[in-house]
Amino acid sequence: MTSKERAALRAQANSLEPLFQVGKGGVNDALIAQTLDAFRSRELLKLKVLLETAPKPPREIAEEIAAKTQSEVVQVVGGSLIFFKENPELHEPKDTKNPNRPSVRKKIHEKKLAEERKTAARRKAERNFRRSRDI
Repeated sequence: MTSKERAALRAQANSLEPLFQVGKGGVNDALIAQTLDAFRSRELLKLKVLLETAPKPPREIAEEIAAKTQSEVVQVVGGSLIFFKENPELHEPKDTKNPNRPSVRKKIHEKKLAEERKTAARRKAERNFRRSRDI
């Protein structure tokens, strides 16, 4: 990761709230599982280390979490840890044919209305044709 990429990620992380806290339990399996779960829905995470109760310094905790989650440490400042892990699924184009999206529902509704209008026009033409034959 280049220094410019790291700086951009630090800027993005300023507005983030810490998701988890590392306390006297240190880095355990539950923390790693929660962190991996959070990486499924986002790429940038902020964690807090409770400096008074943590068993290790924040830098060591950050390196341990990064190694176990295959992520990168962006920054460690005081008790704040910022991690980045690229998630290609988040960059894939979204399914535009999702029928529950409002814009897609509107298009489906308009298409049905157009079909109903065509059907009504065809029935009216048939009805007029039958009437003209009866006269």
